[in-house]
Amino acid sequence: MMGIIVQWIITTVAILVVAYIMPGVRVAGIGGALVAAAILGILNAIVRPILVILTLPITILTLGLFLFIINAFVFWIVGSIYSGLRVDSFGTALIASIIVSIVSFLLNFLFW
Repeated sequence: MMGIIVQWIITTVAILVVAYIMPGVRVAGIGGALVAAAILGILNAIVRPILVILTLPITILTLGLFLFIINAFVFWIVGSIYSGLRVDSFGTALIASIIVSIVSFLLNFLFW
């Protein structure tokens, strides 16, 4: 249980960093980032595996690079369904999802 909470906080911080760095991503404060991180975690647990399986041939063909597109799509969906996170375009979502992944990786490395 504690691991889930720590991961949720790390993802929240990563979303706040992205909102600070990227002009096309806006978040409605820390509370908005907490909710966005929760939605992102739920979609990553439910929707992302389905998308990975459905797009497995193209993912293999691109040597795994299509996973960046899937991550961006999930991030863009969060921005579409939750008004506390605003993502201007899919290209912005692609860059933002890469930054979220990098920041999350670094914070996980520091705290785990």
